Amino acid sequence: MKVEGHGQAKILTLMEINQLFEVGFQSLHDRALFGICLYTGCRIAEACSLAATDVFDGNDQVLGRVTFRKGNTKGKQETRQIPTNSKLKAYLEAYGVPQGKTVLFPGRQLTRA
Repeated sequence: MKVEGHGQAKILTLMEINQLFEVGFQSLHDRALFGICLYTGCRIAEACSLAATDVFDGNDQVLGRVTFRKGNTKGKQETRQIPTNSKLKAYLEAYGVPQGKTVLFPGRQLTRA
């Protein structure tokens, strides 16, 4: 988060991160999306381009690793897999697999709780 417009980023404390996820993010979609960014270190564009199969198996269970495909990463150099943190897994399980969609985070036209 930028502070005072000088290009300096503020590092959030654990308490601030918890407050952000408990109070700030109102929807399961937002918690899952920003949880992926926080716990994998990916960029928002990389998270938004994830396919449901990159995170969930055929039985709608969260995989042990999140797969970022080479074509969707900033450098487009290699596919990488990041282990799924237990908190991230809980956010993804609560969010679930978007029914009838191939992307994990479809556009705003899909209404989710």
